[in-house]
Amino acid sequence: MRRPRKSCPVCEMGIRQVDYKDDRSLSRFITERGKIIPSRLSGMCARHQRQLSQAIKRARHLALIPYVRGHGR
Repeated sequence: MRRPRKSCPVCEMGIRQVDYKDDRSLSRFITERGKIIPSRLSGMCARHQRQLSQAIKRARHLALIPYVRGHGR
């Protein structure tokens, strides 16, 4: 059985470009281990999933979001 296709949350909000400086919205698409949630779970379209992964990687490089959450305890 196939599940109905989820709608893209970024398309619904009307955002044209995913911004790497918006760490609050980026953290919605990261697991507690720090991995990027795949598009089949998040419902993202292919274009926004690529933009999201690039924005997360840029934010990690600039230390806006951590590579791994809770590391160092």
